[in-house]
Amino acid sequence: MSESGRRRRRPAVSCTLCRRRKIRCNRATPCSNCSRSKNSVCVYDNPLTPLRSVLVPGESILQSVPSDIPAGPSRSGLATSPSSHQSTTSLAPASTRASTVVSRTSTQEVELLKQRIQELEKQIREASVRPAQPVVSIPDSNIKTTTSSVAGIFHVHREMGQPPAKTRSTTHKRRTFGQTHWINSIVLFQDIWETTESQLRDETSSAFIGMQKCKALARIIKAQRAPPWPAQPTHHLPPKDVTDELVDCYLRTTETVFRVLHIPTFKRNYEALWVSNGQIDTGFLVQLKLVLTIGACIYDEKYTLQVSALRWVYEAETWLSEPKFKSRLDIQSLQTHILLLIAREIVGIGGDSVWFAAGALLRKAIYLGLHRDPSRLPVESTYVAEMRRRLWNTILEITLQSSLASGGPPLLSIDDFDSQPPAHFDDDQLVAEDPVPKPDHAFTQTSIAIALRKTLPIRLAVLKFLNDLASSGTYDETLQLDATLRASYKDLCRTLQKCNSSAGPSPPRFATHAVDLLLHGYIVALHSPFFGPAMRETSYAFSRKVAVEAALKIWYLASPASSAPSSLARLLTCGSGIFRILTIQAVLLIIAEFRAEVLEDDGLSPLPPRSDLLAVVKAAKEWVFRWIEAGATNIKGFVLTSAITAQIDGLMRGFRQEDLSTVLIKAIEDAEERCLPVLEKMAAEGQSTDIQGALLQTYMDVPLDMSEDWDFMMADVFFSPENMDPMGGGLRSGTMLGHSMC
Repeated sequence: MSESGRRRRRPAVSCTLCRRRKIRCNRATPCSNCSRSKNSVCVYDNPLTPLRSVLVPGESILQSVPSDIPAGPSRSGLATSPSSHQSTTSLAPASTRASTVVSRTSTQEVELLKQRIQELEKQIREASVRPAQPVVSIPDSNIKTTTSSVAGIFHVHREMGQPPAKTRSTTHKRRTFGQTHWINSIVLFQDIWETTESQLRDETSSAFIGMQKCKALARIIKAQRAPPWPAQPTHHLPPKDVTDELVDCYLRTTETVFRVLHIPTFKRNYEALWVSNGQIDTGFLVQLKLVLTIGACIYDEKYTLQVSALRWVYEAETWLSEPKFKSRLDIQSLQTHILLLIAREIVGIGGDSVWFAAGALLRKAIYLGLHRDPSRLPVESTYVAEMRRRLWNTILEITLQSSLASGGPPLLSIDDFDSQPPAHFDDDQLVAEDPVPKPDHAFTQTSIAIALRKTLPIRLAVLKFLNDLASSGTYDETLQLDATLRASYKDLCRTLQKCNSSAGPSPPRFATHAVDLLLHGYIVALHSPFFGPAMRETSYAFSRKVAVEAALKIWYLASPASSAPSSLARLLTCGSGIFRILTIQAVLLIIAEFRAEVLEDDGLSPLPPRSDLLAVVKAAKEWVFRWIEAGATNIKGFVLTSAITAQIDGLMRGFRQEDLSTVLIKAIEDAEERCLPVLEKMAAEGQSTDIQGALLQTYMDVPLDMSEDWDFMMADVFFSPENMDPMGGGLRSGTMLGHSMC
């Protein structure tokens, strides 16, 4: 009979002893025959069916086998060790017949028994797995919730094993912010709102009424400023001399750090715009207006072009929202998209939503292949290659900045791109034939961007460490990142110092100050989570010291000079964005440090306060008030700094806790009285006295939620659900969040 015709031999299912005796086996463990023979050892050559009917799920197989059976090795270890062989002798029971059976058991059968035990234990574990049950939410014992009428409800998240009071993230108004978000600094001063809570809830108190008036005026001002939606791009521009100045403001500030435009090409198109009698390129016009928007924040100290800047941003949003996706996949549209995000951040439209838009911009750039180095693509010219590298480099910066400002994860990895940094070319070299890059020590229009790019890996690592969900956030890792970040910062300083000492042009002051501020912002962000715990545990004293030093450096870079404010200082006063965020974080940290030192100094002979910290405490309140004079409508930043300053002054004078409550309420009332005339003047500029009075009464009748618009870092225009139409009384159709595709 052929091999294929033979009958297939069925696997033996009886135990070894029953098979030798040629009797029926019930296949139990041990089987009935072995039990009657008082033989507890019942060996099977082949696996049995799952034991769900034999054993209770979850019961160890060792409970069904004599306890003196040794644990078997893994499947790969089939060789019998001397110890395991010797232990088999203990398996023999007292019965003579059983001893004969065990003596005939081969070494192979013992090994099979060991393997069988392992197999059965695995089957038990699998059988004990229950069907998936609905997840039951268990309250997290590491979430601390604080509530006040002004600040609202804050849920402060901490993780097991972390230092006491180390904030991992904060949830406020259904939004969760990572460790780099500025709102974590506000939590340090929650005691101020708790102290004044009763007064601020009393609708008859002066503090409540003053806050309500300021809020009502803010609503009027925002309604006046709000452009219509959609705002179709127009050909209207400011006078030529004003437009020239706005363009210059942009080119000598933001463009020096974040390269977007090819300046010779932009200037050529700009000049042609004024002499053109034919059809105007709407794409370039929108791009120009975004340049003007950014320049308007530096144009003067009072931000006189704020309303125009808002209109220009709305026009750009409308233009980019048009359903012309394929036709907008070019370099000019990408430049416009980048400028729009920078303008939105500086003007203060959307706040943390810029982080959403940065993700869309990053994906658009990847779709266009900017993440690949031009050397790997069929790029035709040096000009195209370098512009692609510059734009990708700026998009990386926007991605990191939006993560730092919003507390959201960067959602980017070094492995996601291979595009190299821009080369050392000035803009006019790109249009020349076969240009040669300048040496590294020579300053070019890309030197700042190149130097900043070298620090990108460590800055990205810091953001992932602080904001990524899976990050462990240990202190040892913090110290390691700190060392790498400081080394990278020193390399950047040496690079720019070489450029400064070489013949030829030097780095602009705005660019060096902006980069310096940005890098110190990362140092503050890295150590801020340990700043609070450092006040109770000396093991984190290094972070406390480093954070305060870096915060002081940020303040000195950002604080305005009394005679001639720098462009950076003016940008921080009139505009929002990453530089203001980092500065206010630094200010709050310095104030918290000064207050802690006052509280910690309980000796018989108190030491004089640190003059450098005291100077910041005194100047910070006036600096924030200048925001309101420059057009900001949210007064909570000024109210907060006024209350903190009053609290510190009371502590230095030795006031008791009950006296401090009165001091804080008085400071809040004084802050409101100081803001009211400024807001009234802004409201009067857009409406007649009668209309303004009617609107004020209308908004005063609306119930006040003082916890709304807590984000005093943004201009809070067109972002609030109470963005009312001043004439119709209803919601103005189309907020920026609802219609923006960016």
